[in-house]
Amino acid sequence: MHKLSSLKVGIDVPWVTSWTAEEPTGAARCATVGGRPALCQTHDPGRGRPLYSQNHLERQRDTVVRMLCPMCGEPTPPGDRWTLTAKVRSAGALRARGVNLPPDIHDDQRVVDAGAIAPLHRACAQRSAKLCPHLRADPDLKLARFPKQHVLTPLMARPTGDGPGRPVIGFIQLCGVTATLDRRWRQEG
Repeated sequence: MHKLSSLKVGIDVPWVTSWTAEEPTGAARCATVGGRPALCQTHDPGRGRPLYSQNHLERQRDTVVRMLCPMCGEPTPPGDRWTLTAKVRSAGALRARGVNLPPDIHDDQRVVDAGAIAPLHRACAQRSAKLCPHLRADPDLKLARFPKQHVLTPLMARPTGDGPGRPVIGFIQLCGVTATLDRRWRQEG
């Protein structure tokens, strides 16, 4: 049995972080993706040790689908959405990497590739940048506003266990959509 940690979820440890007491349970229909099959795990944040480098599968999907701050778990209003680690890329470069963007986003359009990390409140982003050793060590760390428009794309995974299994949703990737064009996009791919 894992004991309750003295670290506080959403204050000392990001809300989206997995804990050692939260075991993977395999693939199941999941509310975070509208009942589609996805990888799931138990919920017991604050029990055991935080696994800082591992997002909880369902909380990660919840953060990007509902635009919840990954640090505190509260909704981020459109005027208070910030990113520290997202990279600006052309849609064409992302497509070349296998990201399935909607066809109405042109290849030369710039998007903000947030990966699997939802925007944070400005105060949570600043706190994270100050306290997180991983973020402090990132030489490219930059606080930037997240675009108002965004798209979500599922990142597929194969469930473990017997047989090959069909791919199911693992995480969800988030891309902010800008109105800016990038004429260098063919070089990026």
